[in-house]
Amino acid sequence: MENNKTIIRASWWAITGNAALAVLKLTVGFVAGSYAVLADGVDSATDIAAFIVILVAARLISRPPNIRFPYGYTKAETIATRILSLIIFFAGAQLAYTTVARMITGASSDVPSVFAIYVTVISIAFKIILAFFLYRTGKKIDSLMLITGAKNMRNDIFISSSVLFSLLCTVIFNLPVIDLIIASIISGFIMYSAFRIFMKSNIELMDGIDDPQVYHELFDAVHKVRGASNPHRVRARKIGNLYLVNLDIEVDPDLTVSQAHRIAENVEKSIKSSMKNIYDIMVHVEPLGNLESGEQYGISTEEMKNRKH
Repeated sequence: MENNKTIIRASWWAITGNAALAVLKLTVGFVAGSYAVLADGVDSATDIAAFIVILVAARLISRPPNIRFPYGYTKAETIATRILSLIIFFAGAQLAYTTVARMITGASSDVPSVFAIYVTVISIAFKIILAFFLYRTGKKIDSLMLITGAKNMRNDIFISSSVLFSLLCTVIFNLPVIDLIIASIISGFIMYSAFRIFMKSNIELMDGIDDPQVYHELFDAVHKVRGASNPHRVRARKIGNLYLVNLDIEVDPDLTVSQAHRIAENVEKSIKSSMKNIYDIMVHVEPLGNLESGEQYGISTEEMKNRKH
C-alpha cells in the first residue's frame, strides 16, 4: 500500500512537471518556428499521458484480491508499462511522418528564434532532476513502471540535448533544414525506446525472469535449511514488483507430516529473509530420492551449475 502511494506521488510530480514543459516548449516551438522544439514538446506531452497511465495502474494495484482476480491487481503495472510503450511509439511515428513529409515536400522554414535555445536549456536541467528522482524512487520500491518512466526521462535528456545542438547549428549556420533533420532523428529514437520497453514487458507477461540471479538466491536460501534437500522444479515469476515462487524439496521419508511441514515452513522463512519483494511461496514436499517422469517445468540446481559454464 505504501509503495502505491509512493508511485502516485511520483506520478503527480512527473505529470505536473511535464505539463509545464510541454506547454512551454509547444508554445515556444510555434512562436520561434522550431520543429525540433515542437518535437521535444510532443515528447513531453506523451510523458503526461504515460504517467497518467501509471497513476491509474497504481490505483488499480491497491485493490485487494477477489474471486475473479485471486492474485490481486498487481499485474496492472505490467499492462500499464505496455500501454506506455505504445503511447510513446505512436507519438514518435506521428512526429516522424510530419518532419519527413515536410523535408520531402521542401516546405520553406525560417531560422528559429534564439529564445528557443533558452527554453531547451531549462528543459534539460529539469529533466535531469526528474529522471534522477524517478529512478531513485523506482529502485527503492522496485517499481518497473517508475523505472521505465525514469528511463524515458533519461531519453528525453538526450532528445533535448539534440534539440539544443540543432538550434545552435541552425542559428550559427543559418540552415533551417538542420532543425528538421534533428526532429526526424529524435522521432526515430522515440520509437526505438518504445520498442525496447514493449519487448521488456513481454518477459513479465510470459512469466519470465530477466535476472537469473534470483534463482541463485532461491537455491542458497533452501540450502540453509536443515533437512531440506535437492530443491528442484523451482519457478519464479513476477506479479508487478513481487515474486511468486514455486519449488519442490526432498525430505527424509521417515519424518512425520508435521515434521516435514515444519521444514517447508523454514524454507519459506529462509527465502523471505534472503529475498525482498516476495508475494507468495508454495513449497511441495517429496520423499528423499523421489523420481517422477514427465517433470519438464522449473529450474534445478544442476541447470544453474551448467549455466555458469
